[in-house]
Amino acid sequence: MGTPHNEAAPGAFAKTVLMPGDPLRAKFIAETFLEGAELVNNVRGIQGYTGSYKGTPVSVMASGMGIPSIGIYSYELFHFYDVDNIIRVGSAGAISPKLKLRDVVMAQGACTDSNFAKQYGLPGTFAPIADFRLLETAVAAARRMGVEPPVGNLLSSDAFYNKAGRTLDWGAMGVLAVEMETAALYCNAAEAGKRALTICTISDSLVTGEELPPADRQSTFTQMMVIALETAVEMAKASKI
Repeated sequence: MGTPHNEAAPGAFAKTVLMPGDPLRAKFIAETFLEGAELVNNVRGIQGYTGSYKGTPVSVMASGMGIPSIGIYSYELFHFYDVDNIIRVGSAGAISPKLKLRDVVMAQGACTDSNFAKQYGLPGTFAPIADFRLLETAVAAARRMGVEPPVGNLLSSDAFYNKAGRTLDWGAMGVLAVEMETAALYCNAAEAGKRALTICTISDSLVTGEELPPADRQSTFTQMMVIALETAVEMAKASKI
């Protein structure tokens, strides 16, 4: 099979795929948490691995940066590789003063300045939201770890360097943080009839100006990763009931 962006064989991906933006974060998750991890895709260096976590098959593959990139990879996983659940595990910049560095947040919904949803030809504005079953499973997993994650809206922005300089205005509407992928992921899941969830770690704050170094973003966001992996296990158990 394969696509222009994915050389994996049919059946190479598990039903749940963790999707960080950074290929090196995908490699870190596979080598740190998955047993028997095998590289199943490396087209354009977008590393995809499949292994097992606590006996449950799990895959991890990078999405690259931005809505166009995750739009391609998540679409192909849902439509061509029979993936049922994609959990984005990424970094985000706080735009709420209530958040601090390393906080784990979950995206109940995704505001966006992107035109991605125009392709569906809907007579209005589509609201991209998480799958509730994935979300409640992830919240329960976090609570078992002693984590009470903020849950709410994220902003998926098309521009990292935003000339308008009004990103913090979204915070006045209760939006927690800004990143660049979730709206497309949630749109693709809705169109495919599949499930998606974004779990992000706060890597910097637009409110305070604080930020973590790139090396920390690559390999130290382990709490978020474990929550996502535990969610994959619980989803697999539920599918067998």
